[in-house]
Formats: sequence, C-alpha cells, structure tokens
Amino acid sequence: MNTAAETKKRMVSDSRWWKIPLMEFVDDFRYYKDPAMVGERFEPGDERVDAVLASVIETLCVELGIAIPEWLNTVPACREPYFLAEMDNLKAISLVESPAHFRVRKIFVTENFLHRV
Repeated sequence: MNTAAETKKRMVSDSRWWKIPLMEFVDDFRYYKDPAMVGERFEPGDERVDAVLASVIETLCVELGIAIPEWLNTVPACREPYFLAEMDNLKAISLVESPAHFRVRKIFVTENFLHRV
C-alpha cells in the first residue's frame, strides 16, 4: 500500500517512468480506500508532478466518498497548462474532457486517464 508521500518520492526519482508509481497509487487507493494513504502531505517540488498527484488524489477521494484532505488546498496550479497526452491532436479533447480537479490546476488529461483494467 503506497501513500501519497511515498508515491511522490517514487515519481520524482524516475522522471521518465513517473506514471508507473502514480497508477500503482491509483490502484492501491481504489483497493484499500484508506484515508491514511492521503493523510500525510507530500513534499512540494516539481509543480507539474505536485499538481498531477494532487488532482488525482482529489478526484479519487470524490469517487470513493473520502473527505479531501485540507492540505491539498496548498498545492498550487501549474503556471502554464500541462497536457499529459503531449500529442497536439489530443489537446483539444483534453481541454473538454479533463475532470474539474485537474482543470483547476491547469492539468489536462483525457477522460479515461484514471481508467484501469
């Protein structure tokens, strides 16, 4: 079971494959539904990583009916919009489909970003 703080460290430690620990966190949080996994604030650093992880946590908390931790209010939005798809033809779709918690932090993803099989 990975906490948000542990996940952030793992995301930063390998910037090329940061989505792997993020999606492992998504799977763990959905499985365990344990508010303690997001109880500890992660160490701020990379604004994009911080904004993505905070958006994921908020979205999952709403999905699972868990109270959103207050400390997430201190995680700022990116200064510039960040499109995770990085493909020009997906940017317009991402603008429309991004969940609210992502848009607030200027993170743009397709609607299936958090869908897992």
